[in-house]
Amino acid sequence: MQSVTRTVVHHGLRRSPITRIHRIQPSRSSKSLVESQNAKKTVLSQLRTRPLRTLRSILTPAAFGHTQTRAASISSPLPQRNRVVRFLYRTAAWSGIFVFISGGLIAAFFAYDATTYTHPDGKLEINVSEAALSPKRGGPKNLPIAEVLVDDDDTDDRQIQRYKPKLVILGTGWGSVAMLKELNPNDYHVTVVSPENYFLFTPMLPSATVGTLEFRSLVEPIRKVVSRVRGHFLKGEAMDVEFSEKLVEIAGFDEKGDRQHFYLPYDKLIISVGATTNPHGVKGLEHVHFLKTIEDARMIKRRVLNNMEKACLPTTSDEERRRLLSFVISGGGPTGVEFAAELYDMLNEDLLRSFPRILRNEVSVHVIQSRSHILNTYDEALSVYAEKRFEHDAVEVLTNARVKEVQEDKIIFSQKDSEGKVITKELPMGFCLWSTGVSQTKFSETLAAKLGDSQNNKHALETDTHLRLIGAPLGDVYAIGDCSTVQNNVADNLVYFLRGMAWEKGKDPTEMRISFPQWRELAGKLRKRFPQAANHLKRLDKLFEAYDKDKSGTLDFGELHELLMQIDSKLTSLPATAQRANQQGVYLGKKFNKIAQAVPGFKANEVDYGDLDDAVYKAFDYHHLGSLAYVGNAAVFDFNGLSFSGGLMAVYLWRSVYFAQSVSFRTRLLLSMDWTKRALFGRDLMAY
Repeated sequence: MQSVTRTVVHHGLRRSPITRIHRIQPSRSSKSLVESQNAKKTVLSQLRTRPLRTLRSILTPAAFGHTQTRAASISSPLPQRNRVVRFLYRTAAWSGIFVFISGGLIAAFFAYDATTYTHPDGKLEINVSEAALSPKRGGPKNLPIAEVLVDDDDTDDRQIQRYKPKLVILGTGWGSVAMLKELNPNDYHVTVVSPENYFLFTPMLPSATVGTLEFRSLVEPIRKVVSRVRGHFLKGEAMDVEFSEKLVEIAGFDEKGDRQHFYLPYDKLIISVGATTNPHGVKGLEHVHFLKTIEDARMIKRRVLNNMEKACLPTTSDEERRRLLSFVISGGGPTGVEFAAELYDMLNEDLLRSFPRILRNEVSVHVIQSRSHILNTYDEALSVYAEKRFEHDAVEVLTNARVKEVQEDKIIFSQKDSEGKVITKELPMGFCLWSTGVSQTKFSETLAAKLGDSQNNKHALETDTHLRLIGAPLGDVYAIGDCSTVQNNVADNLVYFLRGMAWEKGKDPTEMRISFPQWRELAGKLRKRFPQAANHLKRLDKLFEAYDKDKSGTLDFGELHELLMQIDSKLTSLPATAQRANQQGVYLGKKFNKIAQAVPGFKANEVDYGDLDDAVYKAFDYHHLGSLAYVGNAAVFDFNGLSFSGGLMAVYLWRSVYFAQSVSFRTRLLLSMDWTKRALFGRDLMAY
């Protein structure tokens, strides 16, 4: 036996000895012995230069030229751990970590919860101004004037803001909340006035009528939003505005339910009072339901469930049961379509679990639409998809139909047949939702009548492109949301734009003839003042050539007026949607921040800033981000010409959009809980 022992050095590190025991056959010739020794020298040389991981391939019996080799390693690897044992070990480890973290979070929550319970030792010392407790009287109606509010002296910050410009916001809708979230906290003395002390997430209101969502998940306390700007809230209803004295007449209710009127002074007034449903002169609307407020949704849910309960009674006849279960929706817009879809889902998914099966066969849902398609403001392909979806779900869509009268137990409407002949029909009705556009509130009608010829729109208050109420003192009163519409009268402002050019040449604006370079300059001013007209002012050369009737290379006043009239005819009113109101609120918030920063500098330097809005900020430019609607376990989307529709994946996308638009983390959490609860336990079918 001959032993070979070597110490391997690799990259400067000393390795443990590697021992190999070889048995040399005595019959081997001397030549074979020499070859074997040379092989050993070669291997030992490679051991000093090659990495350790190649030792196994080098130290083989064949490398030494032996026919038989026995090797014994100094150390052997540990036996492999059983897979089941390892799995159980890891499971126990992760379970311990989860229990530890969960326990810590629960303990932290209870620790935080304990801090929310306060026990004041006694009454707080509060300073309240005498002017707030006993306001002076004045104004045209000699009413109390709330120049100081009872909480103006609550904190040092509010005492400072007491002397800031008074900003009064009427309403708690999308526009008002968006503006409150955008305003800088220290620039204005903010007071919000509304009959409701909450913000309502209106796009999801149809879901609350059938128990898919809870009512509380759609509302946010307005005082929490107002507190961000250290503002004030008064629960009341705006009645009138005295523009000359900058006073808003407010009506509140005392403990006896009697109206108490008072004046609220303002430096800037924001009107965001929303709109009412358009009755279209139809008789019998006392028998229908509207869907504008959280109380409307509560009444609809109660009526739907009560009808279903009455249909289960043994004393209810077949004819009466069919009438009770006949649900009619007048109006094929987003609100009507989504309510019909939610109603169908509730009847199809929850009715069979909780009510007799005969009700499912007796239920009927009808949508009456005056146009040729439902969702007529969407892409036509989406309207057709929604109609086919309703047809599949046995929801009857009656297009080209107009309601003539609503009675207690039936609805009378007219409809054109395939030949264009108008036929009067009747439909038994147990419930009717009226969702047919918007109309002015009484307050908006009062202001429009007071401003006279300045207001010509019968459905909304008209504003300029800076959202200032037309006819009111410039820069004092603004209107946003459903109660307003932006006036795009490009042609009527022609003289205003030409006056500057004419003044430089000493000419009458009506006698001006402008060349193509001057037309480009004028088009730039038009885009700045009327952003909605920008899309119609892209090919200036084509427009100039088309309206240069005499081919003189210039446009006279008449030709230019005709060109702008053509642009006016293409401009449409902005949609009465939450999206538009939100953009207007954000716009006003940013502009008012700029105004607050600019005014002190103007006053210090005695600069006559004239049109302050135009001096510090651009005109309002509405960007349509798209439309979407739920159509019963499916949804449709229309994003600036890109339209698509789909099933449950589209529904989840529809939910995600509204989830992201929700006003606070609280409402997002509640929405998530409601959707989860519907999936696990079904809808809430209690009427209260």
